[in-house]
Amino acid sequence: MNNYLVLIGHISRDIMIDYLNDETRIVGGAVIYSAAVYKAVGLDVKIISKLPKTEDKLKLELENSKINWVIKNSKEMTSIRNHYFTKDKERREAILLSKADSFELSEIIDENSDIYCLAGLFVGEISDSVIIPLSKKGKVALDAQCILRKSDENGNMLYNDWENKKTLIPYLSYLKVDAAEAEILTGFSDTEKAIRQLGAWGAKEVMLTHNTQVMVLSNDKIYTSAYTNSNNSGRTGRGDTTFAAYLAWRKAHSVKESTDFAATLCSMKMEKPGVFSSTVEDVLMRMKKID
Repeated sequence: MNNYLVLIGHISRDIMIDYLNDETRIVGGAVIYSAAVYKAVGLDVKIISKLPKTEDKLKLELENSKINWVIKNSKEMTSIRNHYFTKDKERREAILLSKADSFELSEIIDENSDIYCLAGLFVGEISDSVIIPLSKKGKVALDAQCILRKSDENGNMLYNDWENKKTLIPYLSYLKVDAAEAEILTGFSDTEKAIRQLGAWGAKEVMLTHNTQVMVLSNDKIYTSAYTNSNNSGRTGRGDTTFAAYLAWRKAHSVKESTDFAATLCSMKMEKPGVFSSTVEDVLMRMKKID
């Protein structure tokens, strides 16, 4: 049986400290934010993640949801502490407290899918070596976070350029970056120059998220759609939610429609903490109001 999309990545127990030093603990990670979107859209997906036996309760909750989770065993669970220094949550310090086991190609290669989405949280979670083999089976989507964000000996999450970018970007059908990641990869602080460079290196469709808008490059044309959120209380998971919404809608819609849908859905998500919890109908209604 073919899934439209197979999503691979760690679940994380996140400690969130805001600019006022108030602390919140949540279960996060790209796969958690993405799952909420795919569930709302009703997309046929499979999510592969890893948890230790001590997290059997969480595992059971996921397996009883309306998304097809495959939870593999791990010695530990990933946990990240995020300290936000500004009210808009654009500046932060991230510390990797613990990490689940890395994913091997053998754990993914037998899955049949139209899209394989690599949604890791740090370098080494998903090896670069899976990209080419998976590209021979379907389209590969990649969140740049998992090839740029690396922890040092103290757990500090630091961003470094991707050594294999020019070799492997041509195998990506969908590449997701934020403005900072785009600059690290290309050297351009100008978002249009950066997104065009990533396209020139071979990525078929490139998404770049910024605090004000979403940009998507496809066939040398750039599409933009503004975020319209009234507040930033649900800022965490912005990029993950936007990318998931785009991939979900792109199955049956144009690049422009998918960009608008993704920006609108994520705007709604950012207006309250947690994952996306509205409906597709709510998103479409808001899109009409914006038009």
